[in-house]
Amino acid sequence: MSRGGQGLARVAVVVRAGAAPLWWLGVCGAGIGVLVPGFTGRRIGVLAGAALFLVTAAVVAYGRRKRYAALARGTARAGRNDILQDRAVTVRAWRRGHRWWLLLAFLAAVGSSFAAPATLGMLCAGAGAGLYLKSAWLGRRERSDEALLWVRVDWLNGRGGDPAGKPVKGYRATGTSAGDATPGGARRKVTV
Repeated sequence: MSRGGQGLARVAVVVRAGAAPLWWLGVCGAGIGVLVPGFTGRRIGVLAGAALFLVTAAVVAYGRRKRYAALARGTARAGRNDILQDRAVTVRAWRRGHRWWLLLAFLAAVGSSFAAPATLGMLCAGAGAGLYLKSAWLGRRERSDEALLWVRVDWLNGRGGDPAGKPVKGYRATGTSAGDATPGGARRKVTV
């Protein structure tokens, strides 16, 4: 990074990186859990899991929105020498940094099915759905402001996540055509 440039990762991509793995691990864990009758029985387990899914999705989707909004209000334009990180690199860094946590969550979801079938699997799926909803909210904000939000890579935690953590002092902004991800963090479709 010559002449003071910084590596920048998209905020929405960092948030969205955990949505798919948590969703699919949760769905698989809940599906396996439904096959086991469990201590509480399938009906109680699935009803408790549905309640946990809704509560977790809401908590994750709405959690720390004030912090994100405050950081977004104080954005500075990205510098000429700043390096915009590819979406794939950001997603890979997050997933590599969280792989053991994801494995433990899946094992806990399957193992807990012997007590309450599908409950923890649906909780994991709810966390994934909440992350997706949060990234969609960030995307709507980026579209209305006509600016993509970026965070310095060295301000992310050691696992490549937490774009609104304590070390983050502010975001950088670029135009909506910068980078390879659309507002909200989805992969940009390549037109030929």
